[in-house]
Amino acid sequence: MRESMVRKQIYLPRKQNLFVKRLAKQRGISEAEVIRQALERDEKAVKNPVRDTEGGWKQIQHFVRERQALYAGQGKPVNWNRNELYEEPKTGD
Repeated sequence: MRESMVRKQIYLPRKQNLFVKRLAKQRGISEAEVIRQALERDEKAVKNPVRDTEGGWKQIQHFVRERQALYAGQGKPVNWNRNELYEEPKTGD
């Protein structure tokens, strides 16, 4: 059994409109079906995001926690520049 449809009216920039028309013609489907398929792909991407298998996010969190610990208790904002990210922190000042 097919799901019932809801009618939507949308506005597209001219470039996107031409693109939808071209895709529909190439695929032999309606423009509405082109849009439905695009939404379906987007929905799947949201439901199944790419997983961080290398632990990169955990490495970033660890780095931030280390830096927070170095400057904890100083009572003032930490000013830094990009080059300092690659240098060893100064301790015992």
